[in-house]
Amino acid sequence: MTENGYPETAQEAIIYFSDAQVCHDFMVKMRWPNGVVCPRCGSVDVRFSQTKAAKPRRLWNCHGCKKQFTLKVGTIFEDSPLGLEKWLPAVWLIVNAKNGISSCELARSLGVTQKTAWFMLHRIRVALQEGTFEKMSGQVEADETYIGGKAKNMHTDKRIEKVKGRGRGATGKAVVMGLLERNEKGKSRVRTKHLKDVRRHTLHSEIANTVEAGSEVITDALPSYERLDSIYTHNAIDHARCYAIGHVHTNGLENFWSLLKRSIRGTYVSVNHEHLFRYLDEQAYRFNYRQGNDCDRFLKAVKSVTGARLTYRDVTRK
Repeated sequence: MTENGYPETAQEAIIYFSDAQVCHDFMVKMRWPNGVVCPRCGSVDVRFSQTKAAKPRRLWNCHGCKKQFTLKVGTIFEDSPLGLEKWLPAVWLIVNAKNGISSCELARSLGVTQKTAWFMLHRIRVALQEGTFEKMSGQVEADETYIGGKAKNMHTDKRIEKVKGRGRGATGKAVVMGLLERNEKGKSRVRTKHLKDVRRHTLHSEIANTVEAGSEVITDALPSYERLDSIYTHNAIDHARCYAIGHVHTNGLENFWSLLKRSIRGTYVSVNHEHLFRYLDEQAYRFNYRQGNDCDRFLKAVKSVTGARLTYRDVTRK
């Protein structure tokens, strides 16, 4: 256990969060460190009550808006019949599994159906999103990759506009762009985004929205990255000749791509393009906080569950 009394390993986490009351007290402390506040009206004039049932319901009565609320209201847990003793171990597992955790494996571990586990994982990934307006600076690597199956492995009726059984063409695959801000002692951070194409306007717009003007942008020799010199210090490496010339390389992002594709191919096997951005958020979260321990990553994720609600209708909508 840590100095604060929180678990350090998965075994300790499962034991620690096996009690519903402990889970409730833990989440109250994480969500409202300065006292309980009504999530609807912001009033602090609230009173706690608990039903006397086999599975007691813990709720507050707000004297401001005259309504009741529970701990789950306004979080990714809202309207979920599952208790926190299942949710919190699930959060621990996904943020600390380097290659991710599949819905089938999570279902077996928690004793729920695969459909329920799949929905739980998507709701947790929403909490892992790091929306920030802070731009990257210094030395920034920019690269793109393609996510999708090879044509030779596809069924005949799905092999549309692909050359039969040949190569690793990008037709039909999802385009993912990554930007990695280098830092000392391996504390680099990455941002990813699912793009519609790799045309010059698309890539330049994404770089302009994420990287401060005047920074050094390092890319490969893709023609779409040309003409960045007017805003940035642009250095490119031609992978047909070599992969690094001094500090000019994109090996940091290549490393991240290997982690991402290992999780998709090895753990998730197949990812729908409509949900790809959530899987990108999950992998980027683990990469950006790889320096901390398991408990640190877990606590940061738990503190982000508020205001990140996702309904089943939203996640299944085309």
